[in-house]
Amino acid sequence: MAAPSAKPPAPEASEEEIAYLVRKHRISPAIVREIVRRIGSAERSAIEREIRKGMMRR
Repeated sequence: MAAPSAKPPAPEASEEEIAYLVRKHRISPAIVREIVRRIGSAERSAIEREIRKGMMRR
């Protein structure tokens, strides 16, 4: 019988990286962490792409 598939832990962006993105895009740290959790990547370019997509919706 196969073991239940465990969800891999979400990648963590460093606090310095989060602080940089917060200052640059003027958003809250919680939003940056939520984006990292949702997209499953802590890569800066991927996070910034998602931020731009969200800002276009405003």
